[in-house]
Amino acid sequence: MVVVRLSALENGEIEEKTYTDNLSSRGVRVCSNHRWQPGDLVEVAPVDQGPAMHGEVVYCEKFDKARYFVGLKFPKGRAPWRILHRYNEA
Repeated sequence: MVVVRLSALENGEIEEKTYTDNLSSRGVRVCSNHRWQPGDLVEVAPVDQGPAMHGEVVYCEKFDKARYFVGLKFPKGRAPWRILHRYNEA
């Protein structure tokens, strides 16, 4: 799990601090308080793990009354986050 700041790229109205549920070098699954649409463009900035990445929403599924799980892919390359380097070295 990585703490991240998730924000909309297009309108800038949505920004929240949240966490990843699952991650890989090509995308992440994050928990969000907002409903996202497939195709929405976002920025995911990990806290103390590396640079922000731009991503695209692939899916958004309701988790409970107030939260969603959102799948994001990184179309412009692989995430250079430190936590991923740890797993690749093992």
